[in-house]
Amino acid sequence: MFDVIILVVALIISLIIVIKSADIFVDNIVEIGLALGISEIILGVTASAIGTSLPEFGSAMVAILTGTPDMGLGVAIGANIWNIGGILGISAIFASIITTQTEELHRDGVMAFLTAIILAVSLFLVGNISFILGIILIVIYVIYVWILIRAQKNNKKNNNTKIDENTSKDIKKTLSKKTILFAVLGLIGLAVGCRAIVYCTVELSTMANISEGLAGILLAFGTTTPEFFTVLTSAKKGLNSLAIGTVFGSNIFNILIGLGIPSLLVTISVEPITTYFDAPVMVLITGLLLLLIKRGMKLTRVEGVILVTFYIIYMFTRLFIIM
Repeated sequence: MFDVIILVVALIISLIIVIKSADIFVDNIVEIGLALGISEIILGVTASAIGTSLPEFGSAMVAILTGTPDMGLGVAIGANIWNIGGILGISAIFASIITTQTEELHRDGVMAFLTAIILAVSLFLVGNISFILGIILIVIYVIYVWILIRAQKNNKKNNNTKIDENTSKDIKKTLSKKTILFAVLGLIGLAVGCRAIVYCTVELSTMANISEGLAGILLAFGTTTPEFFTVLTSAKKGLNSLAIGTVFGSNIFNILIGLGIPSLLVTISVEPITTYFDAPVMVLITGLLLLLIKRGMKLTRVEGVILVTFYIIYMFTRLFIIM
């Protein structure tokens, strides 16, 4: 009992660290992006998404390479479902409205949906994530990053951005060392805080004596803490594209890189319940998000409640009916 209390207290302290770190990270990553002329959308699906996905990536890698691949896969899929149903849903409820752009939906949203389908179909047909599938996933991510780079260049052309020598000097001045330092410190704070959260979550799950796959899904609550507070903070600050972009980018990264890289080192086995229930749910909730956004290019409190309700039904089913 005393061990449980210690873990819960450590979990609360870690959450406080993560909340503050997320606030610092969001403020400074936006300043850096604006100074470099990077759009908010691109910033969300790359720097912010990858930075906040590192806990999932690290946890999945460690789990897979230490002989618990089901937990690693559970982290990735569980994180993606929670990112949409929990994080984005709750953020929409608190922020009252999160708007987006057609470009973001058609490029990043569709990519997140296709990524979910590719994984789900692969698990159904093959039953594992092999070296070949890992190569395919990584290549797809490289192509996606190339598309983002082209989009950024096109945005600059469309806005007739002409940077002469004087303007270039001004941009360099606005990108201060202090801003970069605080962005790095914010990211370090996220990493350290989340590492503690992951440890506490794993220990508590072990005490509860649950399966590896389900432990991975529950572990996703801890590993996605950076996304939760980054998205929530962004939404509350009105940085809508950064908020939604972080979720889309994180979900894409979790599958293509989070599972692609470790599969190059070892074949990732999969529990049947993951193939026939968790993966399809990930596809469904991603599709639901796109449909909700498509209606008005925004998420309101109503849509947020729908997403959260979907997630609650999923977790109730997973924990009490088919665990």
